[in-house]
Amino acid sequence: SVSAFSSTVTKPSAPSRTSYSTQLHQFAAAQQGLIDVNDIYSPRDVYSMEEWATQYGMQKADGVELYSEDGGNDYTLMTQSGVAAGQTVVFVPADIVMNSAMVQQEFGTSLQQAEASVVQIDQVAQQGSQYRLPLFRLMVKILVEYEKGQESMFYPWLNSLPRQFFNGVSMTKACFNCLPPYAGWLTSNERINYSHFARALRQGYVPLSQETISNRGLVKWAYNVAFTRFHEVWQPERAKLIGPMADMLNHAAEPNCEITADYEGNMNVVALYDIPAGSPLTISLGDPTNPTPIFAQYGFLPQDCSTIFCKAMHLDPQIKELGYDFQELLFQTDTGEIAPKVWDIFLYSILQQNDPSSAQQFCQACQMNDEGTKEQYHSEYFAYTLDALKQHVYSIMSDCENLTMRAQSYDLQSHPRVPVIVAHNQLVSQTFGMTAALLEQM
Repeated sequence: SVSAFSSTVTKPSAPSRTSYSTQLHQFAAAQQGLIDVNDIYSPRDVYSMEEWATQYGMQKADGVELYSEDGGNDYTLMTQSGVAAGQTVVFVPADIVMNSAMVQQEFGTSLQQAEASVVQIDQVAQQGSQYRLPLFRLMVKILVEYEKGQESMFYPWLNSLPRQFFNGVSMTKACFNCLPPYAGWLTSNERINYSHFARALRQGYVPLSQETISNRGLVKWAYNVAFTRFHEVWQPERAKLIGPMADMLNHAAEPNCEITADYEGNMNVVALYDIPAGSPLTISLGDPTNPTPIFAQYGFLPQDCSTIFCKAMHLDPQIKELGYDFQELLFQTDTGEIAPKVWDIFLYSILQQNDPSSAQQFCQACQMNDEGTKEQYHSEYFAYTLDALKQHVYSIMSDCENLTMRAQSYDLQSHPRVPVIVAHNQLVSQTFGMTAALLEQM
């Protein structure tokens, strides 16, 4: 196939397994045997990964380089010479892309049996699982390649990955006890999803040793690698892909790149607009209006988020009845301004408790976007809605203060995720503080 960089440059052929053993072992870590995923201080060997990927046909645009601002814990890609809109900045050939659809073919019946266990476990827990099976396939593939040690063609990539994660899957019950309800709900759900995959592995269907399956730290690491580095495609079939080097891009609320995949499974990172020299290359990892799901999945708090969810988890039934979504129920992080639909859900709850007939009419007005009728109800019940919103905002602020104090009492050695938890709670507190000030002026 032809590289997206040039219509005249063909993708280099992949080295044979023999040439990999002789040529690429020079890029492997000095240690022998398996990667120690529990050694959180082990350096990430990203440059050996780059050499390996290049030999297999990965290509980068001129001036695109790996870059770290924190001494090698986190890496991203940066352009030193600028990139034009529409230009392919990274090309990853299908030969080194982990593709959940290919994993399904590779392991066949054994994987099908394991997936049936996932479905059964999820059904007992009343959770949907079909959309998560591609993630399970990637996790199994990562564990299989891990067991091969330096004999795996993916060893240089595996050895370049972080050993420590800060997302919901990695958190403990003590961590969950330091988060507001919405963040606690999201992060604990991620932990539950992981535990279901781990239980399915223990059924013994997949081609993994008992030592690997029983190693909780290793299984969680493999899950986190898959969970934080995949790119989802929908054609020719729904699948999750991980492309070494393409998985090095970090998040931005206004990304300058996107990842695409062709029908052959090759992956391209393409510039969305002209990118000046000295800029990091970024993609979107989630909805920029609601940073908490990104916090739960990836374990960091976006610094450029402009809004956060109003945290009204106690009004989830009202949210669903009105046909609203969390993404519409926001507070502005720079001003505290309240989205109109937040007022709707609080008023709807008040009407349900005091005037069911009016509640039904107001619900219909919301569903039909009848702004005139909505405004009549809001005018009539404004004082009650204002009071309910104040109580909610001050309650969340108090909770965040207490939860943050609890988190700060923990030992950082035992609870390394405290800083990101505190940062999350402080963002909520600061935003809600501005919202409270606005409400007091009304």
